[in-house]
Formats: sequence, structure tokens, C-alpha cells
Amino acid sequence: MSVLEAVVLGLVQGITEFLPISSTAHLKIVPSLLGWGDPGAAYSAVIQLGTVAAVLVYFAKDLTRLLKAFVQGLLARAPFGTVDSRLAWFVGLGTIPIGLGGLLLKKHIEGSLRSLWVIAGSLIVLAAVLAVVEKVAAKNRPLESLTLKDGVVIGLCQSLALIPGSSRSGTTLTGGLLVGLTREAAARYSFLLSIPATGLAGVFELKHLLEASERPETSALVIGTVVSFVSGMLAIHGLLQFLRTRSTLVFIVYRVVLGLALFALLGAGVLQP
Repeated sequence: MSVLEAVVLGLVQGITEFLPISSTAHLKIVPSLLGWGDPGAAYSAVIQLGTVAAVLVYFAKDLTRLLKAFVQGLLARAPFGTVDSRLAWFVGLGTIPIGLGGLLLKKHIEGSLRSLWVIAGSLIVLAAVLAVVEKVAAKNRPLESLTLKDGVVIGLCQSLALIPGSSRSGTTLTGGLLVGLTREAAARYSFLLSIPATGLAGVFELKHLLEASERPETSALVIGTVVSFVSGMLAIHGLLQFLRTRSTLVFIVYRVVLGLALFALLGAGVLQP
């Protein structure tokens, strides 16, 4: 893998991880269009650590507050006693579905489900679901109003991101809107929920990558991860600012157009699945 490829893939990962347009889809599509080899699920998961670091840095104060509340709640034997302690628990509990699903479906996720046919369909299907939710959801609840039931619903929605093309941020954002959160609150919770899910996936795949006989050079991994961190920070800030005053319509349209374009390119033989 060349330096240029590592930089481009890092940019793609950092920008698309937090936008509801699927980083997995773009990490598969971009190399195909440019005639590069598939970086593979393991490489993609490892450079996700850059975006995990971006969330940790951007939300450092929030995470410190949640962790402190979590520990204090345990010591006081009142784990759900405060808003912050509840949110900390909800993030942990909401990670269970995608964690279990990832372990059970690992071979399929890294194999047959990475087909561009699957990705194209997922892009369009989630766009349709997000469009419906945007239309019917109340979108008037702050993050502090989140309940255990809401956390479970959003966690189950996040597990749908195991289907490449669905988008982890897209499914969690949809789940947040579905339970009535404002767009900005849904996005903030989506970012917090991304930390354990993508962090554990990255560490897990890093172990397998280090044990593999053939793998990208360390420099390619480092460059991709650093670039994904910087671009991820910009993407987080940009999305939060955007959703304060705008809907997700632009992402819905983008997903549909990209999905249809993929179907056309695949049907014409320009791209191989």
C-alpha cells in the first residue's frame, strides 16, 4: 500500500465514519473505482482507531464526567442515580448487541456481506428508513431524557450496522431520532456509542492483523490512522454544527444516488462486486 493510498483511505475513514453514509461502503468503493486492491476488513477496522481517538479527544470532558458519575454511582449503590451515570450505563449496554452480532457473524461480515451488491442495497434501504423516521419522529427530546428503553432501542439499531453499507452512525442516528431525540442529541449519543464498538473492533482486528503472514506495512497503518483522526475531528464538529439547523435530507439523497450508481456500475461490469 502506497502513502497516497494510506492518506486517501484515512481521509475516507475519518470523514465517512461519523456521517450517516457508511465508512465501510466508501472504503470498499473508493479503492475499486481507483483500481486499488481491497484494503480488507482488518485494515479498515484498525484505522478506525483514529476515529475512536477523535471522539475521545473531542468529547474528553463529557467522557470524564460520565466515567466519574459511573464510578460514583457504583460506590453509592445507585448506578442509575444521576443523568450522567445512566448515560454511561446506556452506552455500555447499547454496545452489547453489536458486540455479540459481530462475534457471531464475523466470517460473513468479512466475506460475503462485503459485496458491493449488498452495500448498494443497504445504502438505499437505510436511506428510506431514515427518511421515514425524519418525517414521523418528534425530534424534541434532549439527551438527558434518554431512558433504558431508549438505550436498548438505539443499541439494537446500531447492531444493524454489521451489514456493510448500513452505516454505524446512520443506524444509531436513526435510532436516536426514532425515540424522539433532537438531531444534535442523537448525533452526540451516536458519537459516544461509537467508542466501545469501534474501539473493540479495532483492537480485535489489530491482533489478527499482527498475526497474519501478509499485511499492510506499519507505515501505511500509522498514516491511515493519523489521517483518520484529523479528518474525524473535523467531521464530528461539522456534523454537530450542521444538524443544529438542518435535517438529514442531504445524506438521504446522497445514499440513494450512490446506491443506484453502484447498481448501474455493477450491472455494466465497470465494478466487480
